[in-house]
Amino acid sequence: MFRWYRNAARCYAYLSDVSTAKRKANSDISEWESAFRRSKWFTRGWTLQELLAPHSVEFFSQQRKRLGDKDTLRLQIHAITGIPERALEGEPLWHFSVNDRLSWMQNRQTKHKEDKVYSLLGIFGVYISPFYGEGMAKALTRLQDEIKKLEECTRDLQVTDPRRDKARIEETKGGLLEESYYWIFQNASFLHWRNDPQSRLLWIKGDPGKGKTMLLCGIINELRKSTAKTTLFSYFFIQATDSRINSATAVLRGLLFMLVNQQPALISHLRKKYDQTGKALFEDANAWVVLCEIFTDILQDSNLDNVYFFIDALDECVKDLPKLLAFIVQKSTLSPRAKWILTSRNYANIEQRLRLDNSRARLSLELKENAAQVSRAVNAYINHRLTELEQIQHDQPLQSSVREKMQQKANGTFLWVSLVMKELKDVQSWEVAQVLEEVPTDLTDVYQRMMEHIKQLKRRNPELCRQILSTVVATYRPLHLQELSVLADLPNQGSNAEQTTAAIVNMCGSFLTLREGHVYVIHQSARDFLSDEAAVSVFPSGAGEVHRDIFSRSIRAMSGNLQRDMYQLDALGYPVEQVQQPKPDPLAALRYSCIYWIDHLCEWISNSSTYDGSILMSGGVVDGFMRKKCFYWLEAVSLCTSMSKGVVSMSRLEALTEERAATSSTMEVVRDARRFIMYHKSAIENSPLQAYGALLFSPARSVIRALFKDEEPRGIVIKPGMQDRWSNCLLTLEGHSNIVNSVAFSHDSTQLASASDDGTVKVWDARSGECLSTLEGHSGWVSSVAFSHDSTQLASASHDRTVKVWDARSGECLSTLEGHSGSVSSVAFSHDSTQLASASYDGTVKVWDARSGECLSTLEGHSGWVSSVAFSHDSTQLASASHDRTVKVWDARSGECLSTLNVDQSLGSISFDSDNKSLRTDIGVINISALSNSALSSITTKPQIPQHQGVALGEDGKWIMYNSKNLLWLPSEYRPSCSAVLGGVIAIGVGNGRVLITLSNAL
Repeated sequence: MFRWYRNAARCYAYLSDVSTAKRKANSDISEWESAFRRSKWFTRGWTLQELLAPHSVEFFSQQRKRLGDKDTLRLQIHAITGIPERALEGEPLWHFSVNDRLSWMQNRQTKHKEDKVYSLLGIFGVYISPFYGEGMAKALTRLQDEIKKLEECTRDLQVTDPRRDKARIEETKGGLLEESYYWIFQNASFLHWRNDPQSRLLWIKGDPGKGKTMLLCGIINELRKSTAKTTLFSYFFIQATDSRINSATAVLRGLLFMLVNQQPALISHLRKKYDQTGKALFEDANAWVVLCEIFTDILQDSNLDNVYFFIDALDECVKDLPKLLAFIVQKSTLSPRAKWILTSRNYANIEQRLRLDNSRARLSLELKENAAQVSRAVNAYINHRLTELEQIQHDQPLQSSVREKMQQKANGTFLWVSLVMKELKDVQSWEVAQVLEEVPTDLTDVYQRMMEHIKQLKRRNPELCRQILSTVVATYRPLHLQELSVLADLPNQGSNAEQTTAAIVNMCGSFLTLREGHVYVIHQSARDFLSDEAAVSVFPSGAGEVHRDIFSRSIRAMSGNLQRDMYQLDALGYPVEQVQQPKPDPLAALRYSCIYWIDHLCEWISNSSTYDGSILMSGGVVDGFMRKKCFYWLEAVSLCTSMSKGVVSMSRLEALTEERAATSSTMEVVRDARRFIMYHKSAIENSPLQAYGALLFSPARSVIRALFKDEEPRGIVIKPGMQDRWSNCLLTLEGHSNIVNSVAFSHDSTQLASASDDGTVKVWDARSGECLSTLEGHSGWVSSVAFSHDSTQLASASHDRTVKVWDARSGECLSTLEGHSGSVSSVAFSHDSTQLASASYDGTVKVWDARSGECLSTLEGHSGWVSSVAFSHDSTQLASASHDRTVKVWDARSGECLSTLNVDQSLGSISFDSDNKSLRTDIGVINISALSNSALSSITTKPQIPQHQGVALGEDGKWIMYNSKNLLWLPSEYRPSCSAVLGGVIAIGVGNGRVLITLSNAL
């Protein structure tokens, strides 16, 4: 209902208890105002959404006389309800706190007590199913849980807040001047884009410093003033210098974050997948694909308000720019309610990929007619900035001379003006004209002049500036002043470290700028100059040596400062979501080092010829750090909420040590640390101090446990008995609430799927063990799961008698295959990924078209339920194993039974060897090439005796066999309840134990 009211152009409220019968023609509001204030309409629960959702609400008296509307009666309604005037004026409801919105219902009544909660759903942009009889308290708890999930989803989606980025950019560039951008609203290309419903996309291109970003900020501000309050504005500012916001995935996350903040109901499109997957939805390898699908669903949502999308600096998209451009081209025509503006440098590859046509236009800031407008805008900017030169404010002739000279030399470039103004502020009035005369007109020459000024600084200052510039360029995100002080090895001034660092930053010409304690490169063109033209000055020994310095200083800082319980949490189980950064924050200077030290080590080794190998050797820097501080580093990584990054980094370090330090003890401690972090990741990620509790559950001879034995929790008298060494188990994946029946790796080895009696399938990152998605939809136990051989699809079989096919990346259910009359026990894709086979308790095997879901054939012949099914590698044959103690081989195309093998016991699994000549089973390898040609070319009515190849288990479970000959008799207590064979190893499951017997193939 809230959405229905919101979409209405106007709503009418009939107040039967407000009379205007005695109202005179020219009477004022006071004659009926008291009745209006007492009206029951303002005390009913459901009328709250009728008041807030519509754009316009008109009130009528008992006599059907118009009293006014929500706007003209705003003050009275505020006094009656306590609802802020801003909310009544149409300000987005998400601007108001949860408690504020709950308070608006405080004095309202409903017929059903639960409705007092249900009537708030639209106001919070969430949905819960009504359940009358649950009581208001329980309904409120469910609402609050849903609000919490919404907030968690929004928080995890956020990679940055583009609103704050916009404010930072405007402040950094000296404020937004209307005269510098207003010309665009008379531009023909812009007006065509704005007014023509068929024109959906406008690309604004220009050279560095032409004011594209500030122009976009101005457009956003002006359109916001002139459009309906319900119009959505979603924008993103790409910055190549910040690894958080320089990728295609980050752009989509930012745009979606802006959308759901303004129209919360849209978050339902994210919640469908987020509730299954959690934060990994936005961060794992499939994030781009999933976000594209979510974005598409939102654009196709009929309830989406009109929306403007703005993306600045496409040329600074470091990762997956072609994907982003292709996505924009495709989606810009999808919704008539959406319009797009993009900005970038004048790059041919961007223009080519945008495929500009009648629905997409370009606006070049270098074209003659536009260049004149830009030049006038720059002149207005010059006039504005000249007011900042206090030393010439009382010298009008000098002001005029400076203005004229700047207008001549600026060449329509805002950045040039900004850089020159910063230099002019620091000179005396009699020097202004001379400095201005010396400043070149080309940006590159300006940058070169700034470098020369840095070189001419006194004493150590040129070297300190070089250290700062090289560090800022080499790091992966903007650094806090405290981080920069450590990584650039600046003079240690104790409590004045931030002020000292800020002072040196200010000496770095105009290359850098400060915002909220973080250091940014002033412009991408400045970063390009420092990395290319000025590389010899900034990186005199090469970029690899800067990475070495950052790594070394990170290790030194962490070694000197990391210790147990950095935040003094005390309790081992203190949840990370409740952790608040203390002031001062002991990790403030170390956060970057904790997260990226391994990355800089790898960059140094791969980009430098001076690496001598000692760093990774026994007793070296890495070995020493791991043995003394590894545990405290893990705690810090958890406090920085970066455990997934920690797992990946430790994997990189292990690979590096194996490659470079194969004989050192460093490899031993790194390998053990990786096992520790992978095994205990979940616990440490949720509670940082569980790193210490995890010691108790690590192997007795674990290197990490031995090194940090003194950190084990005290007071535990009886400790769990642990095995000596890490088991072969790399990861324990927890999350299912019931028995796991089946697991399968994707064929590209990046993912693992698990099927459970809890009715779900979970997909895991095979490298980090992170749960990527939870697939829900089956109404019964899930018994089997399989990836297609191209790793794009996933199939699951269930006791609900269905097979479901899922998109392996997004988790979307593509189709549900129905037809079996019993539980489905096994599924398998053909190797060409075109067909899918399913085995069932109904005694049949069905073959399906993997794309359309059409049942191609039903294979009948087994007299018991079918437990396993597999395709041959050439996709021409199909094998099935049944509880009728036979294996059947079928022609996959015709459905003809080619042979029946009597294995004399039920098999749990079956698969073809790569040569298609034998079948691998849980009792051994069966040679099917030995069967007669006639047996494989016609329907076989008589079961044949299988010929085992190599080690196998006899049909009655009493003998271990070799090449179909009895070899070793098993006593009754060692006869298996389950078994598996691989090469010369046979694994036998007996009760709750396991016996491994290894036989040589030479027997």
